[in-house]
Amino acid sequence: MSAPEPDVLLARVEQVRNRIADAGGDPAAVVLLAVTKGFGPEVAMAAASAGLTDLGENYAQELVAKAPVLADAGLAPRWHAIGRLQRNKVKALAGIVSLWQTVDRIDLGQEIAKRAPAAPVLVQVNVSDEPQKGGCAPDEAPDLVARLGDAGLDVQGLMTVGRTGPAAAARAGFAVLRGLADDLDLPVRSMGMSGDLEAAVAEGSTMVRVGSALFGPRPSVPGPAAAPR
Repeated sequence: MSAPEPDVLLARVEQVRNRIADAGGDPAAVVLLAVTKGFGPEVAMAAASAGLTDLGENYAQELVAKAPVLADAGLAPRWHAIGRLQRNKVKALAGIVSLWQTVDRIDLGQEIAKRAPAAPVLVQVNVSDEPQKGGCAPDEAPDLVARLGDAGLDVQGLMTVGRTGPAAAARAGFAVLRGLADDLDLPVRSMGMSGDLEAAVAEGSTMVRVGSALFGPRPSVPGPAAAPR
């Protein structure tokens, strides 16, 4: 799939920022993370060229493939790892990832600390109790945050994926994440995607992860098979 034309992409960025504002957020303060999962490197290049400095990838092999293409083109976005992560993928990503968003267990954190000491991370919390979604339970988050800090990581905040279904159904979970972040004095709350960003912003999101609202429907390419974590 080809990248959107520059004027089309800029218009979509403006639309997303307007949605953030309409939901009560400050578009200048809420980070717009462009999710390029499933798209080719030309889409990631278009995003970076349009001034989107934060790009997110779910799969390690896609990130490893795209990052050098953008670097060769003189583009240096901040890459975020936003998919469920296996420990054996950390080594390949350690020199690329700027923010690890899905740390949900101590053994993964220890592997990141080994390969990328003092790396910035977010703790992923499962606020919907849906087993197909990653994340630790909310009552486990404080202990995990403390242990990751003890491992030398820079825990900057929390991340979650909203409940499947209508956007309004996700709002209660977003409120749980905001409350946890407040209690732990963590500034970053990565929550909200193309379909539910208004609910997330209304509950205090500081970072929304947006793909289809920027780039259109994602190509129907199957992701990698599940593997032991």
